[in-house]
Amino acid sequence: MAPPTLVIPTPIPGPPPLPGSEQEVVEVAVEGFIPPDPADAVTNPVSDVYPNIDLDIETLVNEVSEQSLTAYVQELEGFGTRNAFSPVNQDNFGIGAARRWIQQEMIRVGAASGGRLIVQNDPFQLDYQGFQAEQENIIATLPGTEPGSGVIVLMAHYDTRSVDETDGLTRSPGANDNGSGVAMLIESVRLLSSRQWNQTIIFAALAAEEQGTFGSRDLVQQLIRDGRNVVAAVNYDSVGGRPEIPRSVRMFAPDLSRSPSGALARYYNFMGRMYVPTFRIDIVDALDREGRWGDQREFVYAGMPGIRITESIEDADLLNSKLDTWDRIDYSYLRQVTQLNIAFVANAAGSPLPPSAPTVVRMATPGSFLLTWPRDPNAAGYAISFRETTADIRNYPTLRFVNNAEAGNIVLTGYDPSRAYIMSMASIDSRGRMSLFSPEVLIEPQ
Repeated sequence: MAPPTLVIPTPIPGPPPLPGSEQEVVEVAVEGFIPPDPADAVTNPVSDVYPNIDLDIETLVNEVSEQSLTAYVQELEGFGTRNAFSPVNQDNFGIGAARRWIQQEMIRVGAASGGRLIVQNDPFQLDYQGFQAEQENIIATLPGTEPGSGVIVLMAHYDTRSVDETDGLTRSPGANDNGSGVAMLIESVRLLSSRQWNQTIIFAALAAEEQGTFGSRDLVQQLIRDGRNVVAAVNYDSVGGRPEIPRSVRMFAPDLSRSPSGALARYYNFMGRMYVPTFRIDIVDALDREGRWGDQREFVYAGMPGIRITESIEDADLLNSKLDTWDRIDYSYLRQVTQLNIAFVANAAGSPLPPSAPTVVRMATPGSFLLTWPRDPNAAGYAISFRETTADIRNYPTLRFVNNAEAGNIVLTGYDPSRAYIMSMASIDSRGRMSLFSPEVLIEPQ
C-alpha cells in the first residue's frame, strides 16, 4: 500500500503564517486534530531525548539462554515427525504430541507473568490434496496495558515434512526448519512474559505451513474477525544457522520503499544494530525467496506489516531431510537471532504508542516544513525521519529529535525542495525506548 500523498487544497482561512513567510501555507489535514498557531512553532528544535539502550531491555537481551534453546530444539526433534498428517493421539510421536508439548511449555515458561499470559489452542481443518486433518495453532497472548494499543505478532511454524508433504510416518526431524524458530519463540515467551508491556504481544506456533501457510491464514482471519490492529508481524523460519555461515540473517520485506512492511523492516534493523551490533541484518526487497513462501505472506496479503527472518545461507541438502538434526545447528547463532527478537519486541511494545501521521505544511521558504501533531504525555520526545525516495531504503537517514515540551508544533528547514521525501515519526520515552514509526507521508517536490 502506498503512503498518503501530500495534497495541496485551496488555501483556507486560518492563523497567519510564520514571520518572514510570504504566502499562506498549505496543509495535509489529520482528521480530528486542529493544528496549533504556526506563529508559536519552534524552528529546528534541539533535543536531549533520543533513542538509547534501555538497561532493562539490555538485561533481557543478555539473558537469552543458549542451553534452553538447545533443549527446546532437541525436544521438538524427539517427536520423530511433526507432519500435518502425522498421528495426533500418540504420547511421544507425531504432531499431536508436539503441539501438546509446545502448549504446556509456553504455560510453564510463562508462569512468571502471574497469570497475564493466556495460552490457547486454535483448531482448524486442513483439506489438502484429498487429505483431511484437524490442525491446531498454539497461541500465547500477553495483553498490553494501553487500551486500544496495537498487536505485535511473533510467529514460527512447528510442522515438518519429508519429500512427500502428506507423509505422516517418515522421520522428519525439522531441527532447523523450523524447530529453531519455535525454540526462539518459546525463549521469547520466557523472557518477555516476565515484564508488562504497553502493546499486546502474540506468540504463535503455527501448523500446516509446509502445505501452504494454512495456519497463518487461519490466524489472520481470526485477528480480522476480532478487530485486532496488527502493527507488526514477524516470521522466524529456519534461523538456527551453522558454524560456517556468515554471522547475519536475511530479512524479507516487500516493496521496501513504500510499504508498511518496509517501514517495519527499517525499524527492526535500527533496533538490531543498537542492541546486537555485531550480528548483521541483510534486508531483501521481496516477499520471500523466489518460488518459496513463509507464514508472513498471509499478513502481507491482508495489508498488515509483515517480514520474514531466516538464516544467512541455506543448505539445500538439509531442506525437508532426515539430515536436519539438532546437532547441526549453531546455538550461538540462534541465541543472537533470539536477542534480535527481544530487542525489537521490547522496544516496540514497551515504548509509548506510535504517533499518528502528523499534519505536514509546506512553508513559503523552500525546503521548510511545519509539522503539527497531538503530543503524547507518555512520550519524552520524538524522532523524525525525512527520507529521500532515492536514498537507501533499508535504513533511516539521520533522524531529527524534539523534546515533548517543544513538540507538536515545529518547523524543520534545510531540505532540498526539488526532491521527494517520505516523512514519518516515532515516540521516545525517558529511558530511550523508541516506538514503531507513524504511517509514512509522501512529500512531492515543490
